Amino acid sequence: MEQRIKFLFRKYLANTCTAEELDEFFHCIRMSDQDETLRLILQETYESILTSSESYVDISGDLVIRGISNPFGAPVAKPKRNRRPALAIMVCSLMVIALGAVVFKNYQDTRKSGQRLGLMKKTSTERAEYKYILLPDSTQVWLNAGSTLDYPEHFDEKTREVTLTGEAYFDVKHAEEHPFVIHTGQIQTTVLGTAFNINAYTDRSNIQVSVSRGKVKVSRGDQLIATLVKGQAVKVSQTGDTGPQKVLTTNSVAAWQQGNMVYDDETLGDIIADLQRVYNVNIQVEKNQMLALRISTSFRRELGVSHALDILCKLTDTQLVEQNGTYIIQ
Repeated sequence: MEQRIKFLFRKYLANTCTAEELDEFFHCIRMSDQDETLRLILQETYESILTSSESYVDISGDLVIRGISNPFGAPVAKPKRNRRPALAIMVCSLMVIALGAVVFKNYQDTRKSGQRLGLMKKTSTERAEYKYILLPDSTQVWLNAGSTLDYPEHFDEKTREVTLTGEAYFDVKHAEEHPFVIHTGQIQTTVLGTAFNINAYTDRSNIQVSVSRGKVKVSRGDQLIATLVKGQAVKVSQTGDTGPQKVLTTNSVAAWQQGNMVYDDETLGDIIADLQRVYNVNIQVEKNQMLALRISTSFRRELGVSHALDILCKLTDTQLVEQNGTYIIQ
């Protein structure tokens, strides 16, 4: 056991511990308060690491210097001994306990926020790219184009928290005692086990949460905005105002997964931004006031951006021009 603790201690100092090794090391620190033998092993381990340095203070309080020779051939004089072994042992023990307390407190604090000593993962998609993610609790996530999901390697014991920028469809593993929380800017979506879609691109005027199975709560801080069930959605303003709860058909929840691009009373600006992400193209609208026009329409993704833009031009009585790879709506 002593060799194992030394091994873990050295790996921790070198910042090379795996998640499992960190758990084991912190467990040893926690147990040392109740186990005198373990505390002594930790103390001896600390001393052995200390004495492996070029210079160190030994348990008797003496300064020991290695690898230094006198240019005149005489040995280096040993510093005057400070005969206080009891005090040195006490100081060393306190250092070990203090180190353990600081390390373990940092570990606890970071676990509460879902971030264990920086052991976070980030999965992103580029324009026209889509990804499937299996989270540590077996929750499934489908990440839409131009999106990012941040999540810990291991979830906290009480909650499961992730951060989303962009759009994703979640199929959450049911765990009644461990709520699943998705942070999207100021908005939090909380579930126990369900399937739903969140559209939270930063360039959109609204965040939209829609449910295809189960129940979710949408809130801003401590303020509950809506409780949604199957076939319902809510649009929440990015600027702070909350919109009314809006019932959708289940076919339009995460329609993008089936290659359908469905827009229900969306601004032209939001639709254009979406098309740019999906097709990885540049689109300009000459008249800025048109960006606020509200449109309801749908496209099949495989038909291409030109087909989608032609439909938008017909709906807005405009013309489409392509110049140097850029689509311009005039």
